[in-house]
Amino acid sequence: MSLAKSALWLFALLYLLPVAVAALLHQRHGIGADWFNADRSSIAHLPRPSEHPAAVVRIFAAPTVRWRGIVAVHSWIVVKAENAGTYTRYDYTAWGDPVRVNGFEADGRWFGRDPVVVYAADGDAAQALIPRMQAAIDGYAWRSRGDYRAWPGPNSNTFVAAVLDAVPEVHAVLPPTAIGKDYPHDGRWLRPTHSGTGLRLTLGGYAGVTVGWVDGIEISILGAVAGLDIRRPALKLPGIGRLGVPVTDSGR
Repeated sequence: MSLAKSALWLFALLYLLPVAVAALLHQRHGIGADWFNADRSSIAHLPRPSEHPAAVVRIFAAPTVRWRGIVAVHSWIVVKAENAGTYTRYDYTAWGDPVRVNGFEADGRWFGRDPVVVYAADGDAAQALIPRMQAAIDGYAWRSRGDYRAWPGPNSNTFVAAVLDAVPEVHAVLPPTAIGKDYPHDGRWLRPTHSGTGLRLTLGGYAGVTVGWVDGIEISILGAVAGLDIRRPALKLPGIGRLGVPVTDSGR
């Protein structure tokens, strides 16, 4: 078999087949035409602030709206400073001012789809992170109306990735289905990975390679990521995400 044919078979196996499987699963689980009125209520993950005075940091991700949920998740950030009476949720969206504050329940479903916790910190660890995360949010470059682009970015995952870049010591990694996470939000096409444990090369978010101890090996083609996590053995596949040892809430 020629090299070109082998490459095509590999592309079909690692990119096209997983997306096809994800499409079938999405159709089975999918939200109907009335997606806008789908459930966005709390999943009851976060404790009541009155019962939990300690600081909290969470990063959530859930399949995005309509057909895009086949291949991509939407991620967001939730923080609560010590003794604060409320949570503050930050999303980056396509409507209005892109950086949206408290537009939805802090741990709410994303148009009917339950979120998963990508990263969690509480107490002193969370309190130490919040000022730097807040500074990254306030200084985010793509915050004007019209800046949002679903693909290749900057989108919601680009925004969260930029905040993670400000706190690499937490070693948090967004899911492989977080399309847009590799968009060069700061204009740097070669830079440390979000976890700070490797390097990422991205060609404007359209293609790229990531190699890191926490991040694993990822090859991105048009935003779709296939790769391998050696540290916590797992395959990373477009549409499907991780297949293998799960990542804990601490991101490790």
